[in-house]
Amino acid sequence: MGKAQKVVLAYSGGVDTSVCIPYLKKEYGVEEVIAFAADLGQGDELDAIKRKAISAGASDSIVGDLVKPFIEDFAFPAIRANALYQGKYPLSTALARPLIARKLVEIARELNADGVAHGCTGKGNDQVRFDVTIGALAPDLKLITPAREWGMSREETIAYGEKFGIVPPVSKKNPYSIDLNLLGRSVEAGPLEDPFEIPSEDVFDITSSILHAPDEPEMVDVLFENGNPVAINDQKLDPVSIIKKANSLAGKHGFGRLDIIEDRVVGIKSREIYETPGLLLLIRAHQELESLTLPADLLNTKFKLERQWADLVYQGFWFSPLKEALDGFINCSQKQVNGTVKIRLLKGNADVVGRKSKNNSLYISDMSTYGVEDKFNHKSAEGFIYVWGLPSRIWSWINKSKN
Repeated sequence: MGKAQKVVLAYSGGVDTSVCIPYLKKEYGVEEVIAFAADLGQGDELDAIKRKAISAGASDSIVGDLVKPFIEDFAFPAIRANALYQGKYPLSTALARPLIARKLVEIARELNADGVAHGCTGKGNDQVRFDVTIGALAPDLKLITPAREWGMSREETIAYGEKFGIVPPVSKKNPYSIDLNLLGRSVEAGPLEDPFEIPSEDVFDITSSILHAPDEPEMVDVLFENGNPVAINDQKLDPVSIIKKANSLAGKHGFGRLDIIEDRVVGIKSREIYETPGLLLLIRAHQELESLTLPADLLNTKFKLERQWADLVYQGFWFSPLKEALDGFINCSQKQVNGTVKIRLLKGNADVVGRKSKNNSLYISDMSTYGVEDKFNHKSAEGFIYVWGLPSRIWSWINKSKN
């Protein structure tokens, strides 16, 4: 494939993506660089980011409001899947990448660009997610990855950018690498590179410390319909507002902090700090409602597939045949996941203290009770246990007779 003349660049306003603009033009001979910044609810001054791209040499700078599809098409499926990478991380950053890559391809098609680019380095997960997604959606587009190829250190990258008037945004006062969207924050680098170092409070921003969290518990009711959260404390909300409300409630009580050693796709371990208060709260509530409304065999099978679903998303395979097939299973399983879960928030904890489902609860009180209302046939247990344990007894008879 020949040299790209017009390239759409995934742009964040940071050092690497800013330097990518003059680097693409000077080193790759790209004539036009169109910067695309995604609004994912991160609260940044996106107009300033747009102006920064132009000042760095972009021929055009586009800001896309992707908040609604981010929550409806990516976050809600993750909630239905109880998606937790390595059983802990709810994919708050990973979920954004296939959406950005999809939009990158759409813009390239609309503007007749012959290439797309990103500023991901060679050590991270995002390069995998962008490359795999773009390859799945538009294998004909030329993919350029300057930050993975230029071989410059952080200091050299900053110096290169300064030659083109690009001022580095990171100061000594903020040594961390931070990614933010509506689902949460991810923080790494700086002092956190020592896995034994206790994170200082300045690492966190959207969750209260336990010391400053309210001393009194707060009860939160989450209503689900077909596996999707639709209301909090009897207030019906749209998907974006649900996430915002859950973030506010859980974050106020210090819930949603994660400090984990994470296995990256490229084979190395990294220490990551996450704040995902609302997403973790909703996943916890959803898990509990499933325990009430789904039969044991379906729960067991879904539990195994949830881990696989999370792995696929983490590894960049959102647009893959296997992920699509798993979506079919998960979506089918959610038809009966209707009801309300009550959670008590207090000092960094979110404890499920109640659950109910008017039409889909599999908890039958007169079968479960030990009171006089008990309708369970206790006599049937003997025959059931005889048949249930028959394979073990046969094995024992056969093998003991040989001794």
